[in-house]
Amino acid sequence: MKRMFFVSIMVALASQISIGLMSSNFRVSAGIIFYVIFLFYYEDLKPIPTGILSGIIVNLFRAIMYYITVGNFNSAILSFQIEILFYTFYGIIYHLLTNRYDKKNLNSLFFILFISDFGANIIELFIRSIISSTSFPWEIISTLILVAIVRSGIAWLILNLLKHYEMLLRKEEHENRYKKLLWLTSQLKTEMYWMEKNSDSIEKVMANSYELFELINQNKDKESWSERAVNIARDIHEIKKENSLAIRGIKEITQKDLKDQEMSFKDIVNILVETMKKEIKRIGKDIKLEVSIDKNFYTSKHYYLMSVFRNLVMNSIDAISDAGNISIIHKAYPEQHTFIVSDDGVGIDEEGLKRIFSPGFSTKINYDTGEINRGLGLSMVKYIVEEELEGKVKVESTKGKGTTIYINIPKTSLEVDEI
Repeated sequence: MKRMFFVSIMVALASQISIGLMSSNFRVSAGIIFYVIFLFYYEDLKPIPTGILSGIIVNLFRAIMYYITVGNFNSAILSFQIEILFYTFYGIIYHLLTNRYDKKNLNSLFFILFISDFGANIIELFIRSIISSTSFPWEIISTLILVAIVRSGIAWLILNLLKHYEMLLRKEEHENRYKKLLWLTSQLKTEMYWMEKNSDSIEKVMANSYELFELINQNKDKESWSERAVNIARDIHEIKKENSLAIRGIKEITQKDLKDQEMSFKDIVNILVETMKKEIKRIGKDIKLEVSIDKNFYTSKHYYLMSVFRNLVMNSIDAISDAGNISIIHKAYPEQHTFIVSDDGVGIDEEGLKRIFSPGFSTKINYDTGEINRGLGLSMVKYIVEEELEGKVKVESTKGKGTTIYINIPKTSLEVDEI
């Protein structure tokens, strides 16, 4: 309602620029140009109520200006009141035509504006002739056609200029984002080198640790135990130093250039789905990923949500041997958001469910190499959900049938106003 009132005020101000065509106070104004421009950009504006309100305020402004200049408005008040009909019928015709034609196509919009302008003027003239008991002024039809063409053309031209200006701004914004992305990528490549190196080193340490475990378990080669343990400790220390440098470098980059902003949940899910589908394709599994969003919302906790869903989906991918299904279901309730991530993978037995959130616990161990996958995934999910987002997480699973994880997060901890 506030926006409608603002638009009507602007239309009324613009309507003061007008020319008279007849001695009967019939005038054409520039207000309608502002009216259609606002309707084009504010899609939530309803043409008919906005037209009626604009006509009333235009009438009020005209009456005030007439009173200031003439001293009374008795002689013109009927003419001003009838002018309300022009904006009303313009809104009606515009509404009917935009329901049939695409108003976003500016060429189609010119046709809509011309018919609305000419039609509303004809209706207003017809009513004036009935009220004043005079014949219809056919002699000004050609003038009204010209006025409709000129006003519609001016509005069309302004909208085209604004559209091209927006495209230039958008192009400049995209170029700036691209330059920034290139700069960030060049900075992150250095940190990625150390992270990739550390991944190889971690695999080596895990294999050495498992080999030492086997020797201790079988009570073999005792004289090498201490040296192997020292080598493992030294390797871990080196990994820790390099990892700390990488983390510090990434933190400096993200804190400086990637400051938190609000993001819609729909965008978060789109990024997640695109990334996970690429991962599924990379590993060569036949997995169908389905997503259902109840109601979109904006959040500043998008990094947390992305970490949670990425871990859960990756766990589900690992739990499916060759082919299967993963679903993410979102439900919005008055006080909370509920997220349900489920798969039809191998599932978890009762003993595993008791330790599922313990740091280091994993159901994915290669007993030939000692390789352990994502032992911190669910413990991190639990920490983020319960400590950072003030929510709750629950797991249900049946061995051989799959796993379902329920996450409930209060709206007050997650939502922000739309930007």
